[in-house]
Amino acid sequence: MSAFASSELAAAVDALWRVGGPMKGNFYAAPTFVNLRETCQRLFPAAGSKDAVNSALSRAVYRLGFRWAEAGPARLAVPSDVAAARITNAFTQTESRRVHLCPLDLGDDVPNVRFGPNVIRTFAPQELDDLVDPDQLARRRPDWCFDSQRFAQFSWLVVEETVAHHGEPGARLLPGFFFDAREDFGRIKPHKPRFPTVVEDALFALLTAPWEDVTEMRDYEWRPFRVPWVYTLIGDLFAHQALPPAADTLSWIEDYQQGDDGETEEYERPLQWQLTNAAVSETNYLNDEAWGDLVAARASPLFAGPISHFVVRAFASDGIDEFLAQITVIEAALGVPDDYNAGRRPKLSRTKNPGATARVATRLSALLGDSAAGERYRGLFKERSDFLHGQAMRDISSQSRLDARRLARRCVCALIGAAISEPRPENQDAFLSELLQRGWSGVESAT
Repeated sequence: MSAFASSELAAAVDALWRVGGPMKGNFYAAPTFVNLRETCQRLFPAAGSKDAVNSALSRAVYRLGFRWAEAGPARLAVPSDVAAARITNAFTQTESRRVHLCPLDLGDDVPNVRFGPNVIRTFAPQELDDLVDPDQLARRRPDWCFDSQRFAQFSWLVVEETVAHHGEPGARLLPGFFFDAREDFGRIKPHKPRFPTVVEDALFALLTAPWEDVTEMRDYEWRPFRVPWVYTLIGDLFAHQALPPAADTLSWIEDYQQGDDGETEEYERPLQWQLTNAAVSETNYLNDEAWGDLVAARASPLFAGPISHFVVRAFASDGIDEFLAQITVIEAALGVPDDYNAGRRPKLSRTKNPGATARVATRLSALLGDSAAGERYRGLFKERSDFLHGQAMRDISSQSRLDARRLARRCVCALIGAAISEPRPENQDAFLSELLQRGWSGVESAT
């Protein structure tokens, strides 16, 4: 909700809005802009330093459509009184809304679901225009066009979040300029997300569905869609709002149809990976309740490792990187450091002290109640090790790729169930130790 602008601020904005003049020169030194900046500093004492207010305020008036004109009044996007109210709101708001738009490229009628702050849906062209406001963005690039007609042919994952504001307005515009100079800028962040964190959370939830069982061409591709990019709408006037990518960044194919006159016509349509009719029934569990369970599970000690990171990494990767990430999902879920230390790991019998791979496989069998799962993991892990250690190896088969995805998903889903079951697990080490003992008992009974 917009704040009410004071008459003093409204007058300062109106003066800037009515000014004409050359496009050259220092905008910050223009008398009408200096007056607006000084007015804001008086009205909003927490606005920050002169330089910070200059940067944030110039971004705000730019987003509102102000431009110097060669002569005569500046070209306006919104009336000056509306602009003044929005500037007031920007200085006084303590949080803002962000909407992340994720095109589901290659998706074939992906089921519409809503879970927590996330939804998969389609848009009519006018709905996309209302959301993105292409007129405002086009003022920055007169030659740029938002093609809502083409974008409306895709399904979208939409993720909303509320972001708290910290620091002065300048930090919201240029967060990279506000840093601790003592930081190690060359360091590697091992689990840095590829997408915004809330988008990765939504993708993690979506990837608990058995997509590998409902894709028509699962031997070629188990994924139901790709997310090539995320476009974020920022409800903060002081932040930088990027232009969305072009519709050509998504996948299209030439097709043919018969026109009203009986002639064959060529047209363009989205390229799609086909889903089976079971896709709807296999994903209808995704709702607010399932989202709540997932949030609770991820707060559990059982999800202390980077499990979700590797689930999303596998989805976003190709080839061997995807395969390695799927195997790592299981290792992150069921492995412990002592598995690799023969002197520290407990023996499972008087004479047996199996290694890390056998222990993870045993825990997986116990978690899933399926001895074959552990054996299949061993085989997949060997393929992974052959690659990493430079052994002569054949291509990794489509079946191995599919099995790795299926085992990783089953492991994650079973772990979610265990994390929210009663009594709730309070200690990861104790949980994994119990799994190991239970799985090993099953192995000994079978022999």
